[in-house]
Amino acid sequence: MKRKDMQPCAIPIQQALEVINGKWSYFVIAQLCVRSQRFNQLRRSIGDISIKSLTDTLRHLERIDVVHREVYPTVPVSVEYSLTQKGREYGAILVQMRNWGEKWGVAGFDQDELGIR
Repeated sequence: MKRKDMQPCAIPIQQALEVINGKWSYFVIAQLCVRSQRFNQLRRSIGDISIKSLTDTLRHLERIDVVHREVYPTVPVSVEYSLTQKGREYGAILVQMRNWGEKWGVAGFDQDELGIR
């Protein structure tokens, strides 16, 4: 197949992969698939993530309309994160990727190297 013929397929796939481009994006989406969470809940749920990394990841996912940020006018201000419809549909893709990995995953991957706890 010629490169020119692959472009209509490659562009949407590249866009889909861009969603989980960062190290923590998958973990954030996976946690928000379970339920909406506040920042510190999300940080505790994911575990080994710095405040800066979580903030950057949430901003990236919000910018591409995968995550919704809801600010509640309380004292102090409360912020809750949830998946948008686009994010929920992406969660279904991650489930399919997990299924593929369980069926066809390559033996010999070190879970610690992949950041899997």
